[in-house]
Amino acid sequence: MTQKDITFVADFLTEHFNEAPELYDRKGKYFNVERVGQYLKDEDDDLVSPPNTEGNQWFNFLKNSTHLKESPLLFPYYPEKSLHFVKRQMEGVIDQCLQKPADVIGKSVHQAFCMSLYRTSQSEESTSQLFKLPFLWNDKTSNIHYVLFTILENSISKIHILRRHTDTSRSVSNGILAVEFGNFLNNSINESSDSRCYSCLDAHFYDDETVTVVLKESVEQEGKERVLAQLPLS
Repeated sequence: MTQKDITFVADFLTEHFNEAPELYDRKGKYFNVERVGQYLKDEDDDLVSPPNTEGNQWFNFLKNSTHLKESPLLFPYYPEKSLHFVKRQMEGVIDQCLQKPADVIGKSVHQAFCMSLYRTSQSEESTSQLFKLPFLWNDKTSNIHYVLFTILENSISKIHILRRHTDTSRSVSNGILAVEFGNFLNNSINESSDSRCYSCLDAHFYDDETVTVVLKESVEQEGKERVLAQLPLS
């Protein structure tokens, strides 16, 4: 170690580990803890070395502002407490703020209809991967809500389009339909139906009338083709 290192450590010990007679009545050791670490302790006890706020521009600003001093919009400051304490206080306030909207929204939501999409086994492992790519789109012109998705079991070449009117009392024709890509990109009728089969990698609405899909060849071989296709909803 260089002399500079030794001086640095000595200064640190002198500053932070002095005897502190005013702390003798407290439990624990009778010296000041390192000033950063005290803020991170998950305890409700007061800080051993609270910060000196003298000259702090924000506190001076609040002190001199008659409107902000008692404002309920400002989160109260606890100069004697750790960050864990402040975090718990803030979480409590946020939970309280969100509880009422959650109750109101929760009571206003109800099931409009129920549609069975597929049946599966009781095993959780097989059901977790069946539903893929749910993408939502709201056509504000026609007041229709769309959901795009694929079901992986036995239908990797299909994309499903579910549509519902935003007014739940009304219905729309063809509430759900499936588009199958399969081998529609074959160059000729003589080409093997199994040689160019496509499945859907991703799908999104491009606008109110067009769906964009990313397709890939299902055949296991190098240089699989990727196709970007745009399909009109009509």
